[in-house]
Amino acid sequence: MMSPSESEKIKLEHEAARLFMRLYEAAFQLPMRHIWHNEPRKPDVSCYLDNQKLDLEIAHLYGSEAEAMLILGREINEQTLSALHHLLLSPVEDRLLEALNTLLLSKAQKTYHSERVWLVIRNANPLWNKEELIRNIHLVHLPDSHPFEQIWVIGDMQGSSGIIKLYP
Repeated sequence: MMSPSESEKIKLEHEAARLFMRLYEAAFQLPMRHIWHNEPRKPDVSCYLDNQKLDLEIAHLYGSEAEAMLILGREINEQTLSALHHLLLSPVEDRLLEALNTLLLSKAQKTYHSERVWLVIRNANPLWNKEELIRNIHLVHLPDSHPFEQIWVIGDMQGSSGIIKLYP
């Protein structure tokens, strides 16, 4: 049986995958269909892109752990509140770039049992928007070696700002 946090993680991954698939279809008029969840050592979800199997590794860009707790509606203690207050002292753009680079480095170190993997990052932080992502995209440090055929960013939680191709 899954813990509540594991269930929430899978729900968020499926939601992000469906959102990305809908946005990708609209942008490129190529059908993306039939998602299913995978076990560890495989990317999070699989689907078909124009009748060819494609695996999607899903990541959410929250910023810091304290920001993730706030965004996900977790109970905030004094330590978390202090961490959030400290974040106000650093520029929002710097935090975006640091969080994105940290996430990319972490995902690049993984290995998957898959022939084709795309990384889909959904921006979950309401302080960042698609325009900021686009302004900072050239500053992102993509590790030299990673398992991803393509890397995409969904500009916001609802997908209303669309998708941005980060790589290649």
